[in-house]
Amino acid sequence: MPRTVSDGGEDFDGDVSSQTGSHRYTDSNSTHHHHHHGYKVGFPPAKGLLAEFADGVKETFFADDPLREYKDQPRSKKLWLSLVHLFPVLDWARSYSFGKFKGDFVAGLTIASLCIPQDIGYAKLAFLPAHVGLYSSFVPPLVYAMMGSSRDIAIGPVAVVSLLLGTLLQEEIDPVKNPYEYSRLAFTATFFAGITQAMLGFFRLGFIIEFLSHAAIVGFMAGAAVTIALQQLKGFLGIKKFTKKSDIISVMESVWGNVHHGWNYQTILIGASFLAFLLTTKYIAKKNKKLFWVSAIAPLISVVISTFCVFITHADKQGVAIVKDIKQGINPPSFHLIYWSGPYLAKGFRIGVVAGMVALTEAIAIGRTFAAMKDYQIDGNKEMVALGTMNIVGSMTSCYVATGSFSRSAVNYMAGCKTAVSNVVMAIVVMLTLLLITPLFKYTPNAILASIIINAVVSLVDYETAYLIWKVDKMDFVALLGAFFGVVFASVEYGLLIAVAISLGKILLQVTRPRTALLGNLPRTTIYRNVEQYPEATKVPGVMIVRVDSAIYFTNSNYVKERILRWLRDEEEQQQEQKLSKTEFLIVELSPVTDIDTSGIHALEELLKALEKRKIQLILANPGPAVIQKLRSAKFTDLIGDDKIFLSVSDAVKKFAPKSALNV
Repeated sequence: MPRTVSDGGEDFDGDVSSQTGSHRYTDSNSTHHHHHHGYKVGFPPAKGLLAEFADGVKETFFADDPLREYKDQPRSKKLWLSLVHLFPVLDWARSYSFGKFKGDFVAGLTIASLCIPQDIGYAKLAFLPAHVGLYSSFVPPLVYAMMGSSRDIAIGPVAVVSLLLGTLLQEEIDPVKNPYEYSRLAFTATFFAGITQAMLGFFRLGFIIEFLSHAAIVGFMAGAAVTIALQQLKGFLGIKKFTKKSDIISVMESVWGNVHHGWNYQTILIGASFLAFLLTTKYIAKKNKKLFWVSAIAPLISVVISTFCVFITHADKQGVAIVKDIKQGINPPSFHLIYWSGPYLAKGFRIGVVAGMVALTEAIAIGRTFAAMKDYQIDGNKEMVALGTMNIVGSMTSCYVATGSFSRSAVNYMAGCKTAVSNVVMAIVVMLTLLLITPLFKYTPNAILASIIINAVVSLVDYETAYLIWKVDKMDFVALLGAFFGVVFASVEYGLLIAVAISLGKILLQVTRPRTALLGNLPRTTIYRNVEQYPEATKVPGVMIVRVDSAIYFTNSNYVKERILRWLRDEEEQQQEQKLSKTEFLIVELSPVTDIDTSGIHALEELLKALEKRKIQLILANPGPAVIQKLRSAKFTDLIGDDKIFLSVSDAVKKFAPKSALNV
């Protein structure tokens, strides 16, 4: 007997079972269903309302079954497991060794050398004092090391979040005229960013960030990289009066408006020469992975050399802008600075939610990337709680929003980090820097910080992935372009809004306009496939076979019904032209239909009525457990008749198609 396969991918060959669950039964002598192998469509056991609701909640929020470890455990063990769940350090610290520490120590020193100059630059990007950037690489990494589940992620301020905060905060308070109030709003936003992240993790709502598609994130990051690089032209060219807007048109007008009197050529010389040095080291590191440390320590070397040059040449007297004094000492408390009431409370909340979501998206993406490379799992909800807690603590210790940095995490990974202890080593180096050597940064030129940031954000423009997205899915590419141009020509929040809108639009389009396919029989088999994909597949005379490739809900039920009737009209026109036999049976293949609601059932009832007027019989093939259960509950199975519901398309065709039409 030839191998038989339904178009949904189920194999039917000899002794087979229904895809609809374990409730299957045979009746080889049955004339009721006329199935050649004796199997008929099974009905899963009916569930009560509460059981169905509980299953839905469990699948949505607890798909990973977080409580399975707690089953049948004594109370003391449950308490220990709860502590380990909250503080993974209690688990991995027990097997920590000196060998692992060596890897973490080297990685920690390497990322510290990279983060110190970056933090000073990123703080400027957020219009905050330089020391706040360093504070944010001291406390948050220590909290994350205790609570985070990623071994490779490096915590601290990042370019995209710094730009986002700087853009949103300065719309509310002028950072130059009111630096104190501005810092207070920044700490308030950081607090609410942490609350947002922790709540998403605690209530297991991590799936919300999945609404930002990969393509939208690629476009958003590329747009942010271009915007950040443009913002650095102020420091790179030595311009004193620069636009506060972040869009490309305002920035370029500001740049060209200052070309005759605003540019400082000593500043340009410093910036350009060190940017060339940084890009060269990055190129060397890319060509030879073992030389990653060359690129990692290049920013610190640039800062040291440029600071020394400015100091001995007194270039600051020639108009070269310098960092000036960085406040010495570690993080002072800032709990009392957070706005707990007044109009800035709501503004801080709004900015914090946006910044927190962006920071979360970046951190989770980075954590998953490196976990996959080292073949271990990270718990997304645990990560959110860890990131949220570190930002809540950070907001109370003079930090602004910290998250996972891709460039630093890559360096951390290549430097051979073994655990989150590399973050602790980095934090200690930053602490020593704050306590001992911040006065040495006084003569650091702003141009060098601009060069370091431009060098860091170049890698955010992922043109290879953009090209791949273009080749694979044009709609995804539209989302990418929308996010990119939104950030570059409008602002970061508009770009983010466009990215989310296009991602949701794509989902809605797919939900409201699902794919349907006309199926034909592959010669000498009982396999039925899409006639567009398989031109050799032949239509069965007198029978039209349609497959619906989506759940049928109120959003698409009318479209599905109309689309099937349109297939039928097209088929009838073709039959009249070619004088072929009239369609007597319509088989709807339901294996891809995972679910159906009352609107979907209503649409099937209307389809049945429309077919009856045409004297065409409706037949269903291979309905899944949820679908058949709901069709029975709605008494649609009584309406259509049990003998019109089949296990596979081939069963239905064998029963209803003329014997001359079968080529198997």
